[in-house]
Amino acid sequence: MSDRATYHWNVLAWTAIAFEALISICGFALWWWLDRLIPSFHFAQPHLRIALLAGPVVLLSFIIEVAWRERALRRFASIETLPRMVPGVSAGRVMARYLLMRSGTALAALALMSPQLGSRPETVKARGIDLMLCVDVSNSMECQDLKPSRMMATRRAMLQLVDRLQGDRLGIVVFAGEAYMQLPITTDRSAAKLFIRTIGTHSVPTQGTAIGAAIDLARQSFDPERAGGKAILVITDGEDHEDGAVAAAEAAAAEGIVVHTVGIGTVQGGAIPIPRNGQPPTFRKDRQGNTVVSRLNEPLLRRIASVGNGSFVRASSSNTGIVELVEELKRMEQSEVGTVRYTAYEDLYQAPLGTAVLCFLLYLLLGERRNPRAVWRATPA
Repeated sequence: MSDRATYHWNVLAWTAIAFEALISICGFALWWWLDRLIPSFHFAQPHLRIALLAGPVVLLSFIIEVAWRERALRRFASIETLPRMVPGVSAGRVMARYLLMRSGTALAALALMSPQLGSRPETVKARGIDLMLCVDVSNSMECQDLKPSRMMATRRAMLQLVDRLQGDRLGIVVFAGEAYMQLPITTDRSAAKLFIRTIGTHSVPTQGTAIGAAIDLARQSFDPERAGGKAILVITDGEDHEDGAVAAAEAAAAEGIVVHTVGIGTVQGGAIPIPRNGQPPTFRKDRQGNTVVSRLNEPLLRRIASVGNGSFVRASSSNTGIVELVEELKRMEQSEVGTVRYTAYEDLYQAPLGTAVLCFLLYLLLGERRNPRAVWRATPA
């Protein structure tokens, strides 16, 4: 009696293993060929190559399932009665469905890795504004009325600003009792972040808060011949120990430069800690021995922003206010700030992804049994 009603699981298993070996050999050969002959070919997501392990999992699952079905059929009936009890069992169709599933899995993993081919060098003109940051680094910025401190909140705000800038040029001025150029205006965001992370109350030797001097230095750093928007962003608690901040903002506005202010601190204020090498900090005191309390001078910062045709934003422990200011900066007139040359990669994932979907659809449409009527007529009684 023919045993066509069984799955021939041992034959199917060895066929599947041979197909797995063939896929592995062809895959390595193709990778070697592409790596040697087409250097511009690469995968955008190489870390997702772990998805290729889905293939051996599918193989193991197939072998276990077919062996279980074979055993179940033989326990269900004898070899002589199986053709009548379960007609139409086709080992060929079972194998074909596995090959479709295995091929679709391999192609889907390949598409997931995002194969790309670099072929088009392109030059893009970057447009943006010129922006100078004036950062207060006086001792009062160590106050902890904003958590963890005003200085830390300032660094966080500046890093958020750099991340949100699109093509703009950026410079940094630090000030306390005097103002110093920390970073000349540039398009190098990596350099800007590096300088931002090093800014602290140690950056300027002379204590005080010379906001006017910082605005003047920032204003002088702009190229007067350059078209496009120019803006100054002052980040400070507003405790100005020098006169001239409002006048400096007016002078900047007269040259078409917008002055924005970000208030760091609270109206209630807080004491200024003095670090002591791991010991509990003490707090700064005045000549009478009273603890010095540093408070946000919001009226002055609002006045500076008003005469500078800009906006005032008060930062908090949870919101630096940078998002609102970035939206205003984006509305300013932009000019060409440089060109960027890069290689545009052509995505190639569409072909393997489409073929994988086709394999999965055929897998669902292809049944495991032959035409039931034809099988029933051909089966001996």
